[in-house]
Amino acid sequence: MTNFIIADNQELTQVGLTALINKVEPHSSVIVSYKRELIEQLEKAPDSVILLDYTLFDFTDVESLLILCDRFPTSQWLLITDDLTESFMRKVICSSKNIGIIFKDSQISYLHEAIQDAVQKRRYICHRAAEILIDSQLKEEPATNLTSTEIEILRSIAQGKTTKEIAAERYSSIHTINTHRKNIFKKLKVNTAHEAVKYAFRAGLVDTSEFYI
Repeated sequence: MTNFIIADNQELTQVGLTALINKVEPHSSVIVSYKRELIEQLEKAPDSVILLDYTLFDFTDVESLLILCDRFPTSQWLLITDDLTESFMRKVICSSKNIGIIFKDSQISYLHEAIQDAVQKRRYICHRAAEILIDSQLKEEPATNLTSTEIEILRSIAQGKTTKEIAAERYSSIHTINTHRKNIFKKLKVNTAHEAVKYAFRAGLVDTSEFYI
């Protein structure tokens, strides 16, 4: 059974989201209005799907949201909101693979698809959010000399795939993929996959549309 937590203070949105999740069987749902209530519900059901309007909820900053995501790593979050800044969206996408984004003016069919993806523990990034991120990608980082294979592997890393999964997809050994990872990190002058993904976003090496999964 899927447990939904609707974290939105607008009654009209609460009614609309309730109607959409009623199409998911079986499920249970609860509506919360404050972060304290949200935490209480997550403590009861840590693998819940949270439908959150971040801009109307009492989160102090993006870090407080990410801390809560880290605290409940089996939860799946779908931010359903009117507007988000480019820097905010980039931050949450780079920091957690459990957070999806869709705007409230999206078509109902897309909202339904986003909720279904969240139920399946898949990240969903709507087209408009992806376009905003692509259009505003920073060009401050110098060009790298990554090979086409290394860029493809970096994209797979950005999508949250493990070394074993990447090796299986490419019909390569785990040792070969680890060698590519080391070369990627050395060329980008980073130490972790998280830093590599952040660099790749800033340099435009990874297309944000890759996250429309």
